[in-house]
Amino acid sequence: MKKLLVLFLLLSVGLWAELEIDLESGALFSGYNDVGIPGDVGTKFSLTEDLSTEVEPFLRARVNYHFNPRHHVSLLYAPLQVEATGKIEEDVLYQGETFAANTELTSIYKFNSYRLTYRYDFVRKAQLTFGMGFTAKIRDAYITLEDADKKAEKTNVGFVPIINFRLDWRFRPQLALIFEGDALAAPQGRAEDVALGLQYQINQNLAVRGGYRLLEGGADNDEVYTFSLFHYASLGLSYRF
Repeated sequence: MKKLLVLFLLLSVGLWAELEIDLESGALFSGYNDVGIPGDVGTKFSLTEDLSTEVEPFLRARVNYHFNPRHHVSLLYAPLQVEATGKIEEDVLYQGETFAANTELTSIYKFNSYRLTYRYDFVRKAQLTFGMGFTAKIRDAYITLEDADKKAEKTNVGFVPIINFRLDWRFRPQLALIFEGDALAAPQGRAEDVALGLQYQINQNLAVRGGYRLLEGGADNDEVYTFSLFHYASLGLSYRF
């Protein structure tokens, strides 16, 4: 009986399975980006107010596997890196180093994200689809601060479980409003990566979209104090095989 069930599942997946490549690019704008390391005694400063950052291009890549047909699995690579420069009007204690006031500083903020997601569509109709699931996120992050003489760096690699959701409203045969993201809040910190966009279906396989993405989160503990907000003006392209 178990063998028959496994065979049925394999056949059903094989009869309805689609692979999709999704690319997203555009402009990345820094909102607030507040840092204090160590979190208990480090000087708190802002990479966007005390220092200044420029608008940066970005690229995100996702591979989606849709099967049976309410089940979806995806892999996401979402790199993020911005540079901040300027002077701070007070001494800065950062990661065991003291940076003198009014010296030229450079900071690199990196927060690369690797995510594996499973989502199930609870609602699947001609015009409306809604699903929820779980994302296993690996963050590869560091924040550096340096002047002409020295450099200090805080690195962090860790695992974060997040809730995933997606809402598709196809209000025209070729047009859909898409609201999707990963989000979770806990005493240890919070993380939100949420996007709202308009998608145009060019043909059965190819779709383009434009929209806005918000990335926000951080943590406050003895080791680190860091909270950041980023805005994305994005264009996307997806192709189903």
